[in-house]
Amino acid sequence: MSCITRILCCFLIIHVAQVAAIAIKTSSINYNATSSGYNNLNSPMEYGYNGNSSGNGANLRRYVSGTGRPFSAIRNESLPQSLVSPTPATHKHLRNKSRPLKCHCDICKDNNYICETQGYCFTSVEKKDGNTIFSYRCFPVEYHLPPEDPAWCHVSTSESSIQCCDEDFCNTKENYAGTLPDFPPEETINSWVLVAIIFGATLFACLLVFMSWCFYQKRKQGTSRARPFAPEDSVYDPILNGNTLQDIIEMTTSGSGSAGLPLLVQRSIARQIQLCHVIGKGRFGEVWRGRWRGENVAVKIFSSREECSWFREAEIYQTVMLRHENILGFIAADNKDNGTWTQLWLVTDYHENGSLFDYLTSHTVDTKTMLSMALSIATGLAHLHMDIVGTRGKPAIAHRDLKSKNILVKSNLTCAIADLGLAVRHVEKNDSVDIPSTHRVGTKRYMAPEVLDESMNAQHFDSYKRADVYAFGLILWEIARRCNIGMIYDEYQLPYYDVVQPDPTIEEMKKVVCIDKMRPNIPNRWHASDVLHSMAKVMKECWYANPVARLTALRIKKTLSNIRVEEKVKN
Repeated sequence: MSCITRILCCFLIIHVAQVAAIAIKTSSINYNATSSGYNNLNSPMEYGYNGNSSGNGANLRRYVSGTGRPFSAIRNESLPQSLVSPTPATHKHLRNKSRPLKCHCDICKDNNYICETQGYCFTSVEKKDGNTIFSYRCFPVEYHLPPEDPAWCHVSTSESSIQCCDEDFCNTKENYAGTLPDFPPEETINSWVLVAIIFGATLFACLLVFMSWCFYQKRKQGTSRARPFAPEDSVYDPILNGNTLQDIIEMTTSGSGSAGLPLLVQRSIARQIQLCHVIGKGRFGEVWRGRWRGENVAVKIFSSREECSWFREAEIYQTVMLRHENILGFIAADNKDNGTWTQLWLVTDYHENGSLFDYLTSHTVDTKTMLSMALSIATGLAHLHMDIVGTRGKPAIAHRDLKSKNILVKSNLTCAIADLGLAVRHVEKNDSVDIPSTHRVGTKRYMAPEVLDESMNAQHFDSYKRADVYAFGLILWEIARRCNIGMIYDEYQLPYYDVVQPDPTIEEMKKVVCIDKMRPNIPNRWHASDVLHSMAKVMKECWYANPVARLTALRIKKTLSNIRVEEKVKN
């Protein structure tokens, strides 16, 4: 038994060695052949049969050009038997090998796209850039490894596939029945993921812009912030330390002899103001919103040629006992010379609602607001016109340029009279009029008839007060038009909008007001409302052609106060 066992072991070792040698040879040549000869099927390959070929790797590279990829075998049962080199176990018929096999050849242009071989025809398929590329050529018998069933005929990877057949012209696209190579589908981004990416990028960009803006503002404030005034500075004043504007004004203007803040305090405040942005422009210059220690202020900047207007307005604002809740609050006046030109500043309270003109253009008012606005304007005008007798009493003042653009709307929707640059003062001592030496005149649209036809006595102070009352009647008309009763109201318009152009001349206004004796139209709907009807009566008594017949500011104030009381009782 031991002898027989030894003999069987020897046969087994010899058989394993032979199989291993064949496998090693097959693997080596297979990879060389395919890797050197069939990598990119999109590139042209040159196949041909050379009877003098010896079958080694060098001759194979003569027939196949390009580089290859590793491949894995395709099982024979997955292919039709007519297209695969038959093995002894599955072979059903043998080709007559006395003549060469004719195959399609897509690169054999000179031979009418036909090649001949003693081996196989083959069809190769490759997917490249999303396209399926077919190639048809001959596979010489010299490179069949193993000879019975060449492994190269069973190449099948995710990118390429080869199929052999042994009949004339059998390597066609129609006869190809193998598996087509397929690439894994391209990964696409989910729509929600895409939305999240876009949203995140946008949010990051906005955050970056916001942080840049904050950094810029902080740096701007650091560079433009006014210098702190040292104790030895000529404009330093201990009154400013830790006090608000309201505190400073109350501390320095209390008492009957008050005439505004001390000049050094005014200069200190003016030079610590940081300008923010323009909120208005006029013939005098610009109005800016400014910041002083966190508080908003309005800065009226006059051009150097308007120095007389700046000086006059600052002088009127600092009149003894002028300060009133319905007169724009004056804070400071200062002239700032930067070496190139001189800026003339007038610092006042800031009211974010803007002028009455701006407010009425974009808002309607109810009866309560209408009466509140009208009464506050009348109260401020009565305070201007009134003289306060005393050692340092307040003189009577006439505005001379009263209009909706020169009246500011406060946060509580009451009003304050502004722009006193054309104001005149009554000199009680000799009963004269202190007229400013400026070239400016009032707004033509609001001029009283006696001003237009030059019949007014310019040396009599009451004439100026009566002209103010006429202009006040026109302002009442503007407010009443925007009164919303039962969702019925009129669009905002300036007085005489329907008879003169936007910027009328004195001659046009004179014809309309003095010659034609026209006044703004009173809508019929006003007569259906008690409060609007009462307002209309006050207006008519304000714009009489005869100045003496017009109501006084004090009488208007009392009348409007009574109307408001009656309206409250009704409601």
